[in-house]
Formats: sequence, structure tokens, C-alpha cells
Amino acid sequence: MRAPSLLAAAAALLLLAGCSSPGTGSDESDVGASKDDMTSGTVTVLAAASLTDVIDVLAERFEDANADVDVVASYGGSSALAEQIVSGAPVDVFFSANEATMQSVVDAGLAADPEVLVTNTLQIAVPAGNPAGITGLADFARPELTIALCDTAVPCGAAAQSLLDLAGVQAQPDTLEEDVRAALTKVSLGEADAALVYVTDVVAVGSAVEGIDVPEAQQVINNYPVALLAEAPNPDAGQAFIDYLRSDEARQVFEHAGFATP
Repeated sequence: MRAPSLLAAAAALLLLAGCSSPGTGSDESDVGASKDDMTSGTVTVLAAASLTDVIDVLAERFEDANADVDVVASYGGSSALAEQIVSGAPVDVFFSANEATMQSVVDAGLAADPEVLVTNTLQIAVPAGNPAGITGLADFARPELTIALCDTAVPCGAAAQSLLDLAGVQAQPDTLEEDVRAALTKVSLGEADAALVYVTDVVAVGSAVEGIDVPEAQQVINNYPVALLAEAPNPDAGQAFIDYLRSDEARQVFEHAGFATP
């Protein structure tokens, strides 16, 4: 009677072992799925208006390399974007046009360890052909001209004011815009004789405007920091996108657009 009992016990052990194998395989499959989930879903990005074209390109490339990720980017004046974040907007990544605006988000406890990825400088933008004959910053004090500047509440406006102060020019702006692209649009449509915008914006518009270098602009350089937000809805994919923005491929795109990389 002992032999049949031993055989039955052995069969039971084999049955249990067979049942446990699929469970182990299922656990490993779950771990693999969770790793894939790290780079899936939607990445919500708020970025300075001057980053519009370059982020559009980089987001598309990132999506091509990560089929399960959708990058949704919104653009505007950095200060307005920062206010949205402080007010509770669900955002993964913030890319500001200056460090002071990013610091307001850091001070609110909503971001940590921002990193400067690129820099930008100002340039005078005039309509194609430069009909008003603008030659330098001194022309911004000519009352007969229509001048567009960014509001000083946004980075391009703060930088423009610093540049004008450095050059000792009392500008006569006819309009103060909420972001740099709005100021540039005034020039490209012929509604303004000149504006102070970033070099990258002149590059983006192409033949619709002309850029005039300002020597003093090298003393007023905007640093662009990026940060993953503390309350990011999709922190893993958001961090993956920031990592991509640090890549050599992204660096080439930034430099082609006119940004400098530290």
C-alpha cells in the first residue's frame, strides 16, 4: 500500500509545479508591461512661445521613437504659463524662456532642479526690405516709427528692457505684446516698423522679416531651463521627453533653429 501512496504524492507535487509555472511567467510579463508603461500615455508640455517650432519638431521625433506616447505642447509667454502651473494646471514638463520665471514655479514647490538646456539672444526684426531704414537700437526712440516690444512681465520684454537700458535708449513702443511671437507677427504683417525679438524667431519666420544684430545683445542672454513638475500626471514619460531634449539629436535641432547650447 505504501508504493501507491508515494506515487500519488509525487503526482500531486508535479501537478502543483505545473500550476505554479504559468504564475511565474505571468509575473515576469507584468514587470515587462510596467516598464513599457513608463514611456506611454500623454506628455503635457508648456513651453515658451519662442520654442514653438523646435519643440514641434522634437515632439514629433520623440513620438516616432515612442509609438505609445503622445506629446501635447502648448505655447505662450513664460510668465502666463507659470501662472497656469501654480494655479494647478496638470502639466508634466515646463520649458521657460528665462530662469526667473522658472524660479517662481520652483518657489511654489512645483518643480525641482531645473536644467538650462539652451540660450537665446535678442535681435531687431524689421519687415522685409527694412522700409523704415532701421539701423540700430537708437531708432527705437524715433517717435514717427511704430515699435513693438514684449511686455516686461514676460522674458522677451524683460530682456528687451535690459538691452535698451544698457544702450541708453528710451524706446517709444506703440504696443506691448504678451509673447515674442505676437511682437514678431506685428512686424511680419507690416503693422510695426521694428521689434525686439529673439534670433530664433527671425530664423523661424524666414523671408517675411529681416534681422539686425545688436552688439549689446551678447550681454543680455536668456537661459532656457526645463523641469519635470512635482505633480506631473505622467512623470516617467515626462522625464523620458526631457532626457530626449538633452540628446545630441535634439541639440542639433536646437542649434539649427538658432539657439545656442551650453
